[in-house]
Amino acid sequence: MNEEQSVSELLQIRREKLKYLQDSGQDPFKIEKVHITHYSEQIQEDFEALEGQKVTIAGRMMAKRGHGKASFINIQDKDGRIQVYVREDKIGEKAYELFVTYDRGDILEIQGEIFKTNKGEVSVKALEVKLLTKSLQVLPEKWHGLKDQDLRYRQRYVDLIVNPEVKKTFMVRSRAIKSIRSFLDDRGYIEVETPILDTIAGGASAKPFTTHHNTLGIDMYLRIATELHLKRLIVGGLDRVYEIGRLFRNEGMSIKHNPEFTTIELYEAYADYKDMMDITENIVAHVAENALGTTKITYQGTEIDLTPPWRRISMTDSCKEYADVDFSEIKTDEEAIELAKKLGLEVRPGMKKGHVINEVFETFVEKHLMQPTFITHHPVEVSPLAKRNPDNPEITNRFEAFVNTWEIANAFSELNDPIDQRARFMEQLVQREAGDDEAHMLDEDFLNALEVGLPPTGGLGIGIDRLMMLLTDSPSIRDVLLFPTMKPLDQNKQEQEEE
Repeated sequence: MNEEQSVSELLQIRREKLKYLQDSGQDPFKIEKVHITHYSEQIQEDFEALEGQKVTIAGRMMAKRGHGKASFINIQDKDGRIQVYVREDKIGEKAYELFVTYDRGDILEIQGEIFKTNKGEVSVKALEVKLLTKSLQVLPEKWHGLKDQDLRYRQRYVDLIVNPEVKKTFMVRSRAIKSIRSFLDDRGYIEVETPILDTIAGGASAKPFTTHHNTLGIDMYLRIATELHLKRLIVGGLDRVYEIGRLFRNEGMSIKHNPEFTTIELYEAYADYKDMMDITENIVAHVAENALGTTKITYQGTEIDLTPPWRRISMTDSCKEYADVDFSEIKTDEEAIELAKKLGLEVRPGMKKGHVINEVFETFVEKHLMQPTFITHHPVEVSPLAKRNPDNPEITNRFEAFVNTWEIANAFSELNDPIDQRARFMEQLVQREAGDDEAHMLDEDFLNALEVGLPPTGGLGIGIDRLMMLLTDSPSIRDVLLFPTMKPLDQNKQEQEEE
């Protein structure tokens, strides 16, 4: 008998057991509610106070060991696992006959007394066992290794059941997001919601997903950023706003990229990019402290200290330090293009000195930024929404925060000059016409909002998923997304067959 036949027979046996229960008037799926009194962690931690008391627990049976007319089972609930001792003379002969037919994965209600076994394990002595849900699938004993990764992501519900450490990852994520909210709420920010569907995809350099609105008869885009709507709210007098939500970018997938991902964007009137630096390093430290109890983490074997203050260095100075390229000696776009060619960088139509600076940084510098670092003063060509530096109009008062060579945050003093903003949007349109489908679209309503008047404003965006990767020591972004984007199974199977 091969494995596939064996599993098939087990599945059939489970369905026959369910039919028997239903035919005998004991359909578990008709049960609606359980009055749970205690959970596993509480029972184990408060054993001395609870010993001998009657409790009602419920959860999934993860293991069963039989000894004649007595059995031990492990019940897994929301907090963990606890052992249950089931004896025929305690729950009754007929109830025990049914109990021995229950399978790993079934969901049970246990009413019993708290005690400790001779081996010292805190347990529940069952007085009544009730089947709540019949599991018709066979749970794997343990999922691990690369060969199971694809299935783990597709069937996250099973992954969460059999791999407790996965659940811990998402508990850390939940605590982290709560701590972000508390950090900002305590500082007078208000949480808002902005549209996910829009007629213009703005606020970032990215390729959007396109959809169609049937009633309006127009194409629309899933948002690539929340920036432009949040700035409109600053114009309207909501001086401190933030939004935590999904963004959608129709781009490549990798261990650091998923087509839909979570960010927080925040904006504060009368603040600048330096204020945003302070918020960035302090909010990350606050999140780490609340989620993990420390600001010193280890990611894939590398120790990283998130404790403020973080290092600050300009983009051009970082290019000089790590790539031995001094852009102060390069005066023209033509000289920059020649440098790019010598360095083996891709030269695209319309490239200027600022684009070359950014390319040199991304190619030669990023890989060195392991410890938290603020890279400041990006070229204006790659910062269409940032305010120019008053002492050098070729650069902007912008920064990106890097940890473990990854960009985890982007921020700047917001451009509030509507004339300058229009000129930069027009330059972005030229780039779009030259084939750059990630360049900004022209947003006339946003320009109108700037003409109404945007006060001096600092803005910040932080990638939640990459931050969660760092805090949970997860090698892939898929490990911190409950349901990452996956190829359809039939397409995946077809590609494997073609290989």
